[in-house]
Amino acid sequence: MARAIIFFISLSQLCLLSLQSDPINVWPKPRIFSWPKPEATNLAAEFKIQAPMQTQLSSAVDRYLKLIKSEHHHHLVRPSINISSSPPLQTLSISVDNISVPLTHGVNESYSLTITSDENTAYLVASTVWGAMRGLETFSQLVWGNPSCVAVGIYVWDEPLFSHRGLLLDTSRNYYEVDDILRTISAMSANKLNVFHWHITDSHSFPLLLPSDPNLAAKGSYGEDYLYTPSDVKKIIEYGLDYGVRVVPEIDTPGHSGSWAGAHPEIVSCANKFWWPAGTKWEDRLASEPGTGQLNPLHPKTFGVMINVLENVASIFPENFFHSGGDEILPACWKSDSLIQSFLSTGGTLSEVLEKFINFVFPFIVALDKTAIYWEDVILDNEIKVDPSYLYPEYTIFQSWKNGIESTKKIVQAGYRVIVSSSDYYYLDCGHGGFLGNDSLYDQPPEIQKAAGGGSWCSPFKTWQTVYNYDITEGLTEEEKELVLGGEVALWSEQADGTVVDARLWPRTSAMAEALWSGNRDETGKKRYAEATDRLNEWRHRMVNRGIGAEPIQPLWCLQNPGMCNTVHAYNSGDDEENVTLSTGSVGSKGFADSS
Repeated sequence: MARAIIFFISLSQLCLLSLQSDPINVWPKPRIFSWPKPEATNLAAEFKIQAPMQTQLSSAVDRYLKLIKSEHHHHLVRPSINISSSPPLQTLSISVDNISVPLTHGVNESYSLTITSDENTAYLVASTVWGAMRGLETFSQLVWGNPSCVAVGIYVWDEPLFSHRGLLLDTSRNYYEVDDILRTISAMSANKLNVFHWHITDSHSFPLLLPSDPNLAAKGSYGEDYLYTPSDVKKIIEYGLDYGVRVVPEIDTPGHSGSWAGAHPEIVSCANKFWWPAGTKWEDRLASEPGTGQLNPLHPKTFGVMINVLENVASIFPENFFHSGGDEILPACWKSDSLIQSFLSTGGTLSEVLEKFINFVFPFIVALDKTAIYWEDVILDNEIKVDPSYLYPEYTIFQSWKNGIESTKKIVQAGYRVIVSSSDYYYLDCGHGGFLGNDSLYDQPPEIQKAAGGGSWCSPFKTWQTVYNYDITEGLTEEEKELVLGGEVALWSEQADGTVVDARLWPRTSAMAEALWSGNRDETGKKRYAEATDRLNEWRHRMVNRGIGAEPIQPLWCLQNPGMCNTVHAYNSGDDEENVTLSTGSVGSKGFADSS
């Protein structure tokens, strides 16, 4: 009997868990989170969620109810919090202003959550189903312990700073199982991300099986076990909808199209050639990495093939945004094509070749009732680009990836909306070395390898702090900031597949998720990455317990010994390496070094 009593007490004490400075961990941090008197109460064994009937909301309610009742989260650090004398929480009541609003860009994702200490019902109010989903995630993070308890005396008001919060996954260079994609989408939803940018095709493979042109996949994929069928696509899209995540397809053209050559060799320039021929300069390469091939806009069959592909993709992807690529068009590839050589010999230019392609494809995309997304190169490349007058801003979005804020500034100054994916901050494949099989760099002394970035063109590795601290609207006027839709991290898959995808993405993508949802600064305007460290440690722990293989950001010892893993020295950019440390700014109360 005594043992039973002791065991019961130890279980009940688990309700005393919380986090440190903010005695709760919600990621991403809500815009307004008021908890003046930190208290908790038990979650009733018969706890239920009441919500309007709507397909995706009902799916989310079922999913979160199961999670809330079974998760029994144990925080890594367990400071005490008052136990309320209020009765157990029986119900979460959800009300939605308009349950029929579809999931589209710019949809209202705001919600409020009220959990009082004197009622047995909590209230979640949202304008749309999609805001209700975000609120359900927040509520789930306010529940912990075994038996389960829930924070009370809380008011949350929340909505994202940016409407487009995405993740790009490249499934051409290496293949990902459908389950890998679904798991990624579920993790995105938990982090309140809302756009899965599916970079489906590239020069390396064409894994999308299109009924109108099945040979593209049959001859352009890695094999029959490496395909995405229409039923796979439908499953992914519907799963995304259930999780509040839009699926935006990218069919990268006219560059990065070598995989089209198996089915249509006549329309692809420089296909299956060695990417950087011996004896040539870098600027004369046929591709920026192994895997050559660019669609030839001057071949009479090219646009017939394109029409089939565009119509078929539009029919299986209901999403309003369509990404048409447009990046890294190499002059030497097109110059090697006899049709293009003839055009150039009569005074034509490579920019005019690209314009012919854009002038055909862009109106067709618009006619399909889609908004076209292009990589920045289409108007900003140094050699091959189109006149912006060909692309109407109301139907066009550009995605920046080079030169950081400079490219973003140029795009918005031209009057276009922009999605920010700066390779200096948001490319998560960077820093893992190169993949060339006989690269002699790796036979050089370490100091030479270090100077060469370790063989990775976009080194260094983008730490979560680097991702978190990036201000995507820096240097823009208030009017220009309105054109920044948001951002996307990108995982290019030369050296990634389903075996490593979780660790490559998480929790670094979580860092962007919070920065785009509620910002990376505190109420005083200071960068809050120091304060975020413990919260991200805890959130990573929770994600792992939910089945996401997120990599650790610190030894567990650091969380259990607050302040001991920080530095009290400001970063010194001088030449004396002994003076270079890892933080910047003034030291906070726990030894954190925050910056303004």
